[in-house]
Amino acid sequence: MSRATAPVDIPVARGRLPLLGHAWPVLRDPVDFLASLQGQGDLVRVTVGPFDVVVVCDPDLAHQVLLDDRAFDKGGPFIERARDVVGDNVSTCPHSDHRRRRRLVQPAFHPDRLPAYGRVMSFQIAERVNSWHDGQVLDVPAEMAMIATNVLTSTMFSDTLPPARLRRARRDADTVAGAVLPRMFLPRALTRLPLPVNVRSARARDRLRRSTLAAVRARRAEGGDRGDLLSALLAGYDTESADDRRTSSDTELVDEMLVFHLAGSETTAVVLSWALHLVAGDREVERRLHAEVDANLNGRTATYEDLRALEFTGRVVTETMRLRPPIWLLNRELTTDARLGGHHLPAGTVVACSPYVVHHRADLYRDPERFDPDRWDPAARPVPPRTAFLPFGHGARKCVGDRFGVVEATLALASIATRWRLAHLPGEEEVRPAASVVLRPRRLHMRVTRRAR
Repeated sequence: MSRATAPVDIPVARGRLPLLGHAWPVLRDPVDFLASLQGQGDLVRVTVGPFDVVVVCDPDLAHQVLLDDRAFDKGGPFIERARDVVGDNVSTCPHSDHRRRRRLVQPAFHPDRLPAYGRVMSFQIAERVNSWHDGQVLDVPAEMAMIATNVLTSTMFSDTLPPARLRRARRDADTVAGAVLPRMFLPRALTRLPLPVNVRSARARDRLRRSTLAAVRARRAEGGDRGDLLSALLAGYDTESADDRRTSSDTELVDEMLVFHLAGSETTAVVLSWALHLVAGDREVERRLHAEVDANLNGRTATYEDLRALEFTGRVVTETMRLRPPIWLLNRELTTDARLGGHHLPAGTVVACSPYVVHHRADLYRDPERFDPDRWDPAARPVPPRTAFLPFGHGARKCVGDRFGVVEATLALASIATRWRLAHLPGEEEVRPAASVVLRPRRLHMRVTRRAR
């Protein structure tokens, strides 16, 4: 499909530069750029590299885009670059194949499997958190990425992998994920040149694919159900497809597991990093979080069975995802002419919904810049409408592993809080997001102090 130019009657976002468009403001500070879109219109034209993108700032229009996944299909420069890395999977595939892919992977995230995943999460969280020592300074995003990588690897494969292999996997995942956003701003031909960044990304991607393919083939030959993600994916069977498409091929399984690994570890690590930063900056929230984990855990690692009692901890995670949603743009491409917000959009128009913009609207959230876990307490006040909270997307393309990620983040935050207090280093209390596939902290080092109980 040829990509269309955004209609001229849609206002152009402020700050566009000659030749670069809005690429520099986006890469320099994505949060400032997204915040600047507030008040410029329900639809705003943004030039990203060689592409025009219509950014949707209105929650009702975002709801319309995300629900109509046939007209607003997965496409656009970000999705194309993502497919270059992880292939076609339940997250990146077009509408024509999405229902089949979803039916094949959904059983892996069935609620009945979560307690077993929760046991793996608790073990891996404890292994890492118990290794810290009093007074240690942590590179928080790197530490949370290690926890999330260990959890994802163990829940996917159920095998205990050596630390060196885990570190290699995390470095490769970071390299691959970090290369996606810059590639959006380059013509596709340049992404295939033997430039150092392209070579590093390709090597990291190929290592991840080779190791995953070897695991898939070995497990398929072995058979049986170990209770992990790979077992569930291998058992996936779709009765609604033709005979030769009722199960996933090895290549399809590699694509699915690669996106689970990248998206699952990246998003959970980012949520945990921001949560620790935000809690450390609010003494009352910190006090209440510590009180809850002390009453229910008393120093032990949180388990799946504790989730119901960790109500305030869960609200801290939810509010973190509102204030700093890990996925800050959800990209689509029109497959047909459509009307959106009174504007005619031709087929091929690239459309992006921004959870960050929706989450920071003052007409949806009172005092939207404030970190306030109590806004999610139904006993205190009505919670915000469902269409106003989009950390995992919405509709048929909503993240298939959303509950998995929330459970992991809640267990990890509670297990950290019951053992340790994290504090900012002097002069580093202000933390800005970095431009990446996810909205990760640019720099966040914190000192851990063992809590007395």
